[in-house]
Amino acid sequence: MEAPALQSEQQQPRRTLASSQMGSHNHACWVADGLVAHAPLDEIQGSHSPCHRVDGGDSKDGEASGYSIPELPQDIWRHIHSLMPMDEAARAACLSHAFLSSWRCYPKLDLNRRTLWSKACSENLSCRIDNILRNHSGIGLKILRLDLRSRHIPFPCIDKWLQVSVTPGIEELTLLLHKKYKLPCSLLSDGVRSTIRSLQLDYCIFHPMLDLGPLRSLTILRPSHVHITGEELECLLSNSLVLEHLDLNDCKELTFLRIPSVLLQLSYLSVIGCWDLQVIENKASNLSSLTLIGEVSKLSLGETSQMKCLGLRHENVVCYARANLPSIMPNLETLELGSWSEVNTPMLPTKFLNLKHLAIQINGETLSPSYDYFSMVSFLDASPSLETWWLDVSQEDMKHESIFGGSSHLRQLPERHNVHRLKSFEVIGFSSAKGLVELTWCIVKSAISLEQLTLDTLCGNGRCFDPWDKICCSVSNAVLEEAFRGVEAIRKYIEDEVPPTAKLIVLEPCPLCHGTTVDYDR
Repeated sequence: MEAPALQSEQQQPRRTLASSQMGSHNHACWVADGLVAHAPLDEIQGSHSPCHRVDGGDSKDGEASGYSIPELPQDIWRHIHSLMPMDEAARAACLSHAFLSSWRCYPKLDLNRRTLWSKACSENLSCRIDNILRNHSGIGLKILRLDLRSRHIPFPCIDKWLQVSVTPGIEELTLLLHKKYKLPCSLLSDGVRSTIRSLQLDYCIFHPMLDLGPLRSLTILRPSHVHITGEELECLLSNSLVLEHLDLNDCKELTFLRIPSVLLQLSYLSVIGCWDLQVIENKASNLSSLTLIGEVSKLSLGETSQMKCLGLRHENVVCYARANLPSIMPNLETLELGSWSEVNTPMLPTKFLNLKHLAIQINGETLSPSYDYFSMVSFLDASPSLETWWLDVSQEDMKHESIFGGSSHLRQLPERHNVHRLKSFEVIGFSSAKGLVELTWCIVKSAISLEQLTLDTLCGNGRCFDPWDKICCSVSNAVLEEAFRGVEAIRKYIEDEVPPTAKLIVLEPCPLCHGTTVDYDR
């Protein structure tokens, strides 16, 4: 059988070429630091293996030179072997009886096209996975990642591989399956349920019911692109009493999410791309981190005073957050907001007393020209503990009033006060929009602890001075012209106001790739 390539061409070994006798086959192996750097992962057999000496072929005075492997107890060999990356562990098993024996209970398997052979066709991939799992006993396996998303792998093969590899004692299980594959609940036997701590399921059908039984150790659950209903997920959660982390991604059949009160240790919840989800009811009392992308009809989070990290993305979420969150989530420390349509943020007396990190992303393409960027100064006024603020207002066509098109008078906070803790302010898509220039000017004037101000006028597009880019990304003439206007606004209104203790970083159009000039006085 053809051997998979287990090492890229960029990672060439450093030692000499050696020939090792492996059963009835001669394999040319690069000897590097005592490990074979190129060997067939799927041909590891139990009946043949080399002796404990790897000989480089050179000799002096009749005495062979090479690497001698010391005689050690089997449990020590297994421990040493378990610390190696999977590909190196497989190569070592090709050289030593001790390592070959421990390979049968090697604790970490990551089987996918990349780790086996990047050029393998689906049929070869299936054969390689079959050989590897056939030569692994399943005993001692603690971490398993199987990528079986190929349409060419028959479902009976998947059934067989899961039965062999998912055994009692496993702790972390990641299965990337075919979207039509029905994962059997019987896979989670009583022994598996007792030890599994992390379960990630991608692209499959999963129908757990109440008779599944308790998952006594499960702390992390990540269903992604999984066909599972609200009732079935509730059954799974009710059986996972020590769950701490729940991450739902693009589960299209979910119309409601009910989190039972028995999940006393659940602290993290992420719901992304579940677009049919209408109701979220949380009764877990210790939820402290929530990410929700999408709008639901009913959001009931229960006790929220302990919430520290919150991420929301839906229409008018910036205004909603400012108006509602200070009173219901007084201990927020990190707030991330994403919106495609906004109304102006109101000035209110309520405060985010503990907010340290703020990130706001607004889609400028769908934003009304009447929106006033300066209204976000309300967050500055309300957040005395704020340390970092990241703002993305990228847009293809700047439709807002330009600082160069009307009055040059700059607004500021109603009452002069200092923002004592803000250290970093970054704007992606900085333009000459009057409200945005005023917001930045106000922050520079009032943030007495400011250490860095970063203004990117080209929406984060790659530039030729980045390590991976040989030329700047192409942009439209409209974007380029507005970027130059943004640079001029920085020079005219911002640059001289930056305190000497702060670093100003202006990411402007590259003079080599975008050498256009613009007349700003118009």
